[in-house]
Amino acid sequence: MKISIITVVYNRAQTIERAINSVLNQTYSNIEYIVVDGASTDGTVDVINKYAHRLSRFVSEKDAGMYDALNKGIKMSTGDVVGILHADDVFTNERVIETIAATFAQQPQIDCVYGDVGFVKNERPDKIVRYYSSAIFKPGLFTRGFMPAHPTFFCYKRFFDLHGYYRTDLDIAADFDLLVRFLKVNALRSFYIPQMLVKMNLGGKSTNGLSSTLKINREIKKILTEQNLPSGYLRLYSRYLVKVQEFWKNKN
Repeated sequence: MKISIITVVYNRAQTIERAINSVLNQTYSNIEYIVVDGASTDGTVDVINKYAHRLSRFVSEKDAGMYDALNKGIKMSTGDVVGILHADDVFTNERVIETIAATFAQQPQIDCVYGDVGFVKNERPDKIVRYYSSAIFKPGLFTRGFMPAHPTFFCYKRFFDLHGYYRTDLDIAADFDLLVRFLKVNALRSFYIPQMLVKMNLGGKSTNGLSSTLKINREIKKILTEQNLPSGYLRLYSRYLVKVQEFWKNKN
């Protein structure tokens, strides 16, 4: 099974090397690694070029934002299964892709997998400050704004052709929209891998304070309404009041 991993990046010279190495150090051999840069100006391209001979594909050109770049990378890919790794993030260990491939092989009935994510700060990349578990996720929880950890989502590529790619008219919640369409509307058969697969850097679009919280909930409400699913701000914001242990765990 060939697994395609897409990294999109724009002006992340300080973190991109860490992300690249976490892919190149994977023990699984049949990886197609595609890096899509949005014409960075801060030295990111120089860092990537150090590894260009080990990448399956590398392009650097202007795009219409992160989701447009992700779509570009997925359309370039030739793997059976596609996943992403953001430029600020890393896989938790060198056997993550091996674990994902083995899960698909052992569970031939499934269409996609996901696991848990740990949040870190850039200055302390090894210290988990927050933990998000996908353990109790069910498609019905989409209506409360919950979803499985998107950075850990790996899916057969054919479903992007069948059910669509990331929406580029959404600024911050296109990942939520894609998972709603794949897991709820089209009922893809998913499998939960009970381990932390990705360490995610705090400070991205979806974790950047009050303004991002307000924006993501506006976009989530719009997505749910468009899919004729129950929606409402009271329902969405209630998830911040309920500290479900399986979703959020503090790590010392």
